[in-house]
Amino acid sequence: MRLPLLALLSKGPAHGYELKQALEKLLGAAYPQPNVGQIYVTLSRLEKAGLIEGEDVTQSSRPNKRIYQLTAAGREAVAAWFDEPTDEPRVRDEFFMKLALAPSSGTADQIALINKQRRHYLNTMRDLSKLAAAEDRDNRVAQLLIEGAMLHLQADLDWLERCQEELE
Repeated sequence: MRLPLLALLSKGPAHGYELKQALEKLLGAAYPQPNVGQIYVTLSRLEKAGLIEGEDVTQSSRPNKRIYQLTAAGREAVAAWFDEPTDEPRVRDEFFMKLALAPSSGTADQIALINKQRRHYLNTMRDLSKLAAAEDRDNRVAQLLIEGAMLHLQADLDWLERCQEELE
């Protein structure tokens, strides 16, 4: 949450609720909705780290709000984040660990595990399809997020098929 908030603040000063709304609008319903409390805790930590500065703004009919803006160090952190490639493909996969340990534990059948995981992925794929249909067609970022998740699921389904072929 830290770096996405910093990236949003690159556009200009904002308060926590505006940042929450910006994330929700940008990413759509497919992305887990950020908790406003989590955002404010993160903003406080970013301020303590010197990556942002906050200023209290008085409001006549509402409680004061705190507006945040990036510091030079915050701008450097955002630039470094965009410059770094993302993590490598996942090798530490919890499902694979279950699959590998099932025979030695004697508590689970590998094929039953594969079938259960396949059903879970197919249900998730169905949910994502519904979400894509309901999402605003003009929100290309949200549509791409959903499409990427579905492509990952399809790859996972293909991999499960490969596992089943090897283990039967």
